[in-house]
Amino acid sequence: MIWQSPVFFALSILVPAIVLLGYLYRKRRKVASLTFSDSSDLRNLPGNWRVKGVWTYNAGYIVALLFIIVALARPQSLNETIERTTEGIDIVVVFDISSSMLAEDLRPNRLIAAKNLTAEFLDKRVNDRIGLVVFARDSFTLVPPTSDYRLIRQQLLSIDIGMVRDGTAIGMGVATAVNRLRNSSASSRVIILLTDGENNAGEIDPLTSADMAAAMGIRMYTIGVSTEGTAPYPISDPVFGTRYHPIPVDIDEPMLTEMARRTGGSYFRARDNQALEQIYREIDLLETTPVDEIIYVDRADRYRMFLLPGIILLFFSMIAERFLFRNELL
Repeated sequence: MIWQSPVFFALSILVPAIVLLGYLYRKRRKVASLTFSDSSDLRNLPGNWRVKGVWTYNAGYIVALLFIIVALARPQSLNETIERTTEGIDIVVVFDISSSMLAEDLRPNRLIAAKNLTAEFLDKRVNDRIGLVVFARDSFTLVPPTSDYRLIRQQLLSIDIGMVRDGTAIGMGVATAVNRLRNSSASSRVIILLTDGENNAGEIDPLTSADMAAAMGIRMYTIGVSTEGTAPYPISDPVFGTRYHPIPVDIDEPMLTEMARRTGGSYFRARDNQALEQIYREIDLLETTPVDEIIYVDRADRYRMFLLPGIILLFFSMIAERFLFRNELL
């Protein structure tokens, strides 16, 4: 609801002035009267509804005036119709689920931090199809590229260590993602790779998988998830409970950088949660979805819904004043 002529709301300040003037007028005007020596007994005479309800038509006049003022302000409702022309992007997120992702240099650990921040990134995508691939020693597609964002988020948050044999087959993970995107007709195809280690398994070399992506016009963003030096790794002890053992941080940054370069993408290092969040912001800016919008606005006047009740109330107040309740002027 909008107001085409809101200046008429200024008339509302006249309402209390009219009420005050009416009260003063009734107090000062001269009316016919009879003089009695003692009128105390008259105060105890019961009045009927025609006397006691005399205030109702005055209230009716005030409310009717307020309705008419609102109608003069010309309330209008807006109905918008939006036509969109979109060019979607197909994105496959490749997750490392090797056991080293349990290290707690990111909070609460690398895997959970990566899942939560990836979910926030995907929530901001519009009209894109998203897919999920997980890998350790083996790799498989958890969700093929789809626009069912509820399914994507549900499956993303269900990712856990132990879904496949332990190891780090980066080349296999990327190759699986490339296979999912090779028949895509999207205007842009993107792979986001998250890993915390070095390639130590699989039949496909990581650089070979990057060349496969480049040959198909797929851009890759690689993210190294860990701090520098060593990271605390939880070990379950049946006697003393969970204890932590420092493990060395081994990320093959030159390889990840080269993989991104060959595909026209970028390499990022996420040393903490804030850095990973910032990385996703940068990727979000790089991978925008063009949207053309044509907005049609339909305005509809709504003053009748206020003017009609105001006139009806004004009419009934006049009837009540003249015929239903006792008026001192009659």
